Amino acid sequence: MKAEERWQARFRASRMTLPIWARQAPSRSVYRSNATGTWEVYTWDRANGATRQVTERPKGTAHATIDPTGQWIYWFADTEGDEFGVWWRQPFNGGPSELVAPGLPPGQPGGIALSSTGFAAISLASEGTFRIHLVRPGEPSHLLYEHPEAAWVADMSLDGELIAINHGEYGDFRHPALRVVRQSGETVRELYDGPGKGVIGLRFAPVAGDRRLLALHERRHRQEPLVWDPVTGEQREIWLRDSGDLAAEWYHDGRGLLILRDNRARTYLHRYDLGGGGLTPIETPHGVIEEAAPRPAGHVEYSWSSASRPPVIKSTNGQVVINAGGPAAPPSVPVEDLDITGPGGRIHALVSRPEHGGGPFPTIFMLHGGPTAHDRDAFSPEVAAWVDAGFAVVRVNYRGSTGYGSAWRDALRGDVGHIELQDVAAVRETVVERGVADPDRILLSGTAWGGYLTLLGLGTQPGLWAAGIAAVPIACHQTSYEDEAESLRAYHRALLGGSPDEQPERYAASSPITYVDRVESPVLILAGENDTRCPLRQIKKYVAKLAEHGRPYEVYTYDAVRGSLVVAERIAQMSLQLEFARKHLRH
Repeated sequence: MKAEERWQARFRASRMTLPIWARQAPSRSVYRSNATGTWEVYTWDRANGATRQVTERPKGTAHATIDPTGQWIYWFADTEGDEFGVWWRQPFNGGPSELVAPGLPPGQPGGIALSSTGFAAISLASEGTFRIHLVRPGEPSHLLYEHPEAAWVADMSLDGELIAINHGEYGDFRHPALRVVRQSGETVRELYDGPGKGVIGLRFAPVAGDRRLLALHERRHRQEPLVWDPVTGEQREIWLRDSGDLAAEWYHDGRGLLILRDNRARTYLHRYDLGGGGLTPIETPHGVIEEAAPRPAGHVEYSWSSASRPPVIKSTNGQVVINAGGPAAPPSVPVEDLDITGPGGRIHALVSRPEHGGGPFPTIFMLHGGPTAHDRDAFSPEVAAWVDAGFAVVRVNYRGSTGYGSAWRDALRGDVGHIELQDVAAVRETVVERGVADPDRILLSGTAWGGYLTLLGLGTQPGLWAAGIAAVPIACHQTSYEDEAESLRAYHRALLGGSPDEQPERYAASSPITYVDRVESPVLILAGENDTRCPLRQIKKYVAKLAEHGRPYEVYTYDAVRGSLVVAERIAQMSLQLEFARKHLRH
């Protein structure tokens, strides 16, 4: 198979998310798959093995769940991929779809929580306000919560009496507080650990009458599990000696927790016994687990991949849980770890090299989005495509990334954008010194926050990068703030210390458009016409400045927020990027 055929086959290979099973009907599950070429919602009846496609939307469907009784499938329907819309539901076995809350106007989704009694708590943001509505079929919706600062529903107890809400009322969306309220809106209790220490609600215990809520806290400078009874106020912190950020999920009987430990770009599983406090490692292959969930029989199902091996839905009992169908994706190369001492501490990066040749290679730095995310040893069709084309790929978990503790994640203070690029430049120097990268043929790229860093890097580090590819980037923080979705405005305020009116100097200092006259290298910009995260108007302003200064650029637009839900769009964008790189890096 030729290189182009191989990388396109990876994009076309069928993939699926980990099936979510109903808490009180474990044979009924819902998952998303790209089997049709677009990510859509499916049901799976484990009792008879039957699967059924629920949604069929031109731009795909990004959010779906199942109610605790297994009777209804819920999904979010936006308009042309703009992430602004309403919730629908359909009976598990098929039938007419219906609006979950017919009287509510569309909004940006902030989650949905479902009870076994028919109640749904829906988070929607619009017009500068975050609202949570309590909904029951056939009854008028009830406004449960409203605030101008960001908030979203975490979960609802099985009986529907308690609703957990994460909120940023104290002015820091990045470190939320956790409040539990009754259906009346009355506050039961709240957890707030103070500035710089978020408390994030996860799920109520999956047992009828059990009020305990599983949450994550940051009291020891990383995310760790906490079991909290909001009625009595009793708290139980779960501490692990091993390093890494932690997440957790209940076992079906509420007697144990599944602990997911994310450390140095890999994932590890543990079972924690709430009765005796014992911690037991769960054996899984070396790589990354995107999602994991215990089953009633005690085994754990999980979605696994590594840089060299495509995703698979596995079980700790040794079986493949469900196959996405269609041809499997061709494998790729394993990833190498790179650790260097940077300006703010040890930087961990991942390097993927072509199988043939000893380097130095033409190299692409692929910067992750977020910034509260991180690159991992997981399968990536994009990384594999660059490697097949003869490029080394370098991914940097710069300051601001998750997975390395709260201090590393929260280091973006006062010099946003420039801090991350200091780390990227330090890694660039190392891979050049070690003969991995050809210094004259290094391309800077990224999506969303990574696209923002790409434009900023081209303007502030013009001598380091031969070209740049920025997908859905922030080009001007102020203009982006004016047009973006409500949750992104809240994030901007938390990250930059206020709105553009309150912090104009910070917004300008961190904006790529401020340095556009210093750009020397050609740049390709990919932008979604309906994007509410990285709006198109601010990109047009940046491009106009590039043209004014006579800088070379190319722009590609498409009619959605992101093309990631449509396979054909992802392939088209990948082809465009490879062609751009070959043209400008003489490769």
